[in-house]
Parts: sequence; structure tokens; C-alpha cells
Amino acid sequence: MATLYLGLISGTSADGIDVALASFARKPKLLASLAHPYPENLRRRILTLAQGDGRIALDEFGALDVEIARAFAAAATALLQREGIAANKIRALGSHGQTVRHRPLGATPYTMQLGDPNVIAELTGITTVADFRRRDIAAGGHGAPLAPAFHAAMLERDKKTRVVLNLGGIANITILPGDERQPLRGFDTGPASCLLDAWIAKHLDQPYDKDGAYAASGRIDETLLKRLLADPYFAEPPPKSTGREVFHLTWLNEHLRGLALAPKHVQATLVALSAITIADAIRAYARGAREVWACGGGVHNPVLMMAIADALAPIPVESIAEIGIDPDFVEAMTFAWLARERLDDRAAPNVHTVTGARGPRVLGGVYYGD
Repeated sequence: MATLYLGLISGTSADGIDVALASFARKPKLLASLAHPYPENLRRRILTLAQGDGRIALDEFGALDVEIARAFAAAATALLQREGIAANKIRALGSHGQTVRHRPLGATPYTMQLGDPNVIAELTGITTVADFRRRDIAAGGHGAPLAPAFHAAMLERDKKTRVVLNLGGIANITILPGDERQPLRGFDTGPASCLLDAWIAKHLDQPYDKDGAYAASGRIDETLLKRLLADPYFAEPPPKSTGREVFHLTWLNEHLRGLALAPKHVQATLVALSAITIADAIRAYARGAREVWACGGGVHNPVLMMAIADALAPIPVESIAEIGIDPDFVEAMTFAWLARERLDDRAAPNVHTVTGARGPRVLGGVYYGD
């Protein structure tokens, strides 16, 4: 029987916890999956912390760390119970946790993910691997994105240069060069869905723009788009990474000053921002790319997907589902795979060529279960 692993992540959208049950005997295989929602009160508190000025009472911070961990443990347990699998059949659980701050630059670079792995290991009884990003940052890297190494393991390499595009709250790309002698590259391009979700939540009290209908009802405002595209992040060369602490509603509102726009037009403009910055990044750093495979929640927004396809034409843009991979659980599988790499004492290959770290490092801390 194949060795089993669990991978868990809650991304920048903080809409819940994705759980993947996976094996890696010959090639990565998703065996079961679950999207486990956060309790609404917990989600609101996470977003308030992630989007705010970072000021929080120490007791509230400690409580969030434990509550998020309990939610992760509940998500893992729910999937195992549904599938009828005992916890002792799982070799390890890889937990990304919930990012609440990501500051990889400056005199004291750091990244912070909540969800105490001690609590997860205790509640599930499963050996838990967590804290994957901070060693890379200590080695001079950005600690992100980590998924490119798994993308390289997941997809067969051939002579074609291809791109894997992850459309989470933040968009990131993996560049798989056709020449295997060339290093793997990848970076965060900027916002994908985080601003879209935040804007529609503010104006329509909806968690996301279903089918992109709200954006489709508006039109792109060129003045606002020009202001947004002028943000220095988009012109910075990789390695680079970003998050909700940069691209949030306060950032957007600063660019809206003096403009009287209907909210639907802002939504349409935010779609254009995501599409253009993604396309610009691919054209600049993945020259010769023959295809783009998209994953993450954004693949379910047809308006966003069409905007990206139009911006990249004639390069085809397709959901990774077209080649038999579930687009919603690629990131969760990444952390199951990283847990395996950690328990086998392997430095995750290629991560440092993406993040800019001084060299390969074994990532993650181990918290033993029963």
C-alpha cells in the first residue's frame, strides 16, 4: 500500500482550509480532498489582522494561533473520517498554516503563519510538519513561492517551456523551462483574487464574485488602471513575493482618491489589473512559453480567465484540470509533498532558485504525533 500524506493550507483569501490526501510512490497522486470552511467569526478576525496595521493584543494573537490550529486539525480529521482512514495510516501531515504577515525584505525580514503545529499533532495524533518558510528567509530568500518545486515534480518535463499559474488571493507563476539545464523560476506577480474578493465583500456583502458576474457588469476605468499599474512592485525583478499586507482595500482606496466610480467599474478594473500584471510577468520572464496551466480558486472565475487569455494571446491558457489535475488542491498537495521531503531529510529541490536563498535548505519543523 502506498504511503499516505496529508497537506493543508489556507491561502491569502482565508476562505477556509484545503485538505489533500496524497501519495507519491511513482508520481504525485491526489487520493481525496476536502474544502473545510473556517467559522465565520474566526475568518473575520484573520482578515482583520492580515489586512490591518498589525496591532493586536498579545492574548488575542495567542488565541488565534490555537484556534486556527484547531480548525486545521478538524479539517484533517473530517477528511479522514469521511474516507474511513485511521490517523495512524498517515505518515505525516504538512501544514502551511495561515499567513498573517509576509515581510521578506528590510533589516529584519520575516514571515508569519499561525496555526500551532503542536496543537495539530496533539489533536490528530499525526506527525505534523510545519513552518516551511522561515528557514528559507533566514537563508536570504523570500520564503515564497514554495509551490514551484512541487510543480516541477508533478508535471512531466519535455522540450516545451510552460508556465503554471496559481490564481489564489495572490497570483504566482512557475516557469518550467524546456531546457532542463536551465533553473526553475517562479515568483508572485501581484493580486489575483484578494482585491476582487475584498471589494465585492465590501459593496455586496458576498465572499467572492461568482462567475465574475459583477466584474462583467462594469467597464475598465483606464485612469484607475494606470494608477494601480504604477505600483513599484510590478516593475521589480524576481525573486519577489507579496501578500495581502500590501494589496488590500486601503491600498486600493488610496488610488481611488478623486475618482467617482461605480463599484462595478472598480471590480472590472481589478480584473484587468490581475490579468495585465500576470501577462506582463509571463512575457518578460517566460519568453518562449508555449502553454499556461492555471490552478487555484481563480480558475472558476471565467471573466478573470478570459481576461488573462486575451492578455496572453496567442499563448493558450487552460485550467490544469484539462490534464487531469484538480486545480483546487495543487497547493494542499504541495505541503503534503514538502512534509515527505522533510521527513526524508531532503532539501526541497529548486526552491532556492525561485526564492533567492543562498542555497538549498531542508524546510519545516517536525512535531511528532502519537
